[in-house]
Amino acid sequence: MVHIKIVFPLQCINCNRYLKRLNSKLLIKTLMKRLKKIIGYCLLLILLYAGYVVVTTGYFRTIENTFNGEVVKELPLEGAEDIMLVPGTSLALISASPRKKSLVEQEKLGGLFLMDLNSKDFSTTKLTTNLDIPFAPHGISMHQSDGFYTVMAVNHTLKGHSFEVFKLQDSVLTFERTITNPALVSPNDVVMLDENRFYFTNDHKYEDGLGRLLEDYGGLGLSNVMYFDGEKYTEVANGIGYANGINYDKERNLLFVASPRNFEVKVYSPNEDGTLNFFEDIDCATGVDNIEFDSEGNLLIGAHPNLLGFSSYADGKKEIAPSEIIKINYRGKGDYTIEMIYLNDGAEMSASTVAVPYQDIILTGNVMDEHFLVLKPNK
Repeated sequence: MVHIKIVFPLQCINCNRYLKRLNSKLLIKTLMKRLKKIIGYCLLLILLYAGYVVVTTGYFRTIENTFNGEVVKELPLEGAEDIMLVPGTSLALISASPRKKSLVEQEKLGGLFLMDLNSKDFSTTKLTTNLDIPFAPHGISMHQSDGFYTVMAVNHTLKGHSFEVFKLQDSVLTFERTITNPALVSPNDVVMLDENRFYFTNDHKYEDGLGRLLEDYGGLGLSNVMYFDGEKYTEVANGIGYANGINYDKERNLLFVASPRNFEVKVYSPNEDGTLNFFEDIDCATGVDNIEFDSEGNLLIGAHPNLLGFSSYADGKKEIAPSEIIKINYRGKGDYTIEMIYLNDGAEMSASTVAVPYQDIILTGNVMDEHFLVLKPNK
């Protein structure tokens, strides 16, 4: 006998619906598992990134106030960011701008000041009182000529970035010209080789947005060093994390560039055409800023030991930020020693940027504090 099984269409339809629902649930369950994994990986990456930022910016560094010497004078000048000696004199040129105020106010109140280091009260005189252009100076450089000095100052205004060139003679500063060019993306500091040739740093590739955020906190090395030969601009070094202070040692033919984001000073050997040969990185363990030389050729550098602390201070979220001064005795490739001269939590002076030695004292400038210090280390 032959048995025939009859399958009704309705039962097949219900079965297919059931299978579809089952498959949909399995698919949703699988997708949810994958989504959870993706979220977990993203959270892990965020945690790793946060850990990287706090570790590489000195967040965990203990700041113990250290200085073997005395504070000789506290001088009331806001935002004395860069200072340099006038060669062969007892004078110091100071670039200052009140960075706690708006850029409009900085353009009006910023200026170049001259200080007599042999005066009892370290008196200062503003040299740009009659300057009729917006002026909020940053890094400065100077070249000595016969009977006068050529001064170049980085200028940040609402109109953009520029270099302002002056003539300094007999303590009188005369405005000469303005230099602008698309190569001035975000100029920070400049060093003159002569009246026409100079190097300068762009501390960022991006002025705002995600790119700048990644440069500041992610340590993305996109800033550079530019060279001007009197006619054209050439990029001569790149891949630097926040290229900052720059200075040239003529005796050793070495160019030093500060990278505060990477806690290092980069050393280059310039060629005759202005191009640079990379020499080495000096690990400084602090956020190095402007670079000056003492009479023996040592590098003195104002620095930020905690970059996150400095960032909070600059944003107005903290009242103070730590300061540090280091000295580098650079004898040659791989042969150097680093000495910490001054370390302070910011109560004496916040966010140090420069340290200029003169005889037995050191002038110490800063980003935007309302005063700066004259220090006298013990011998």
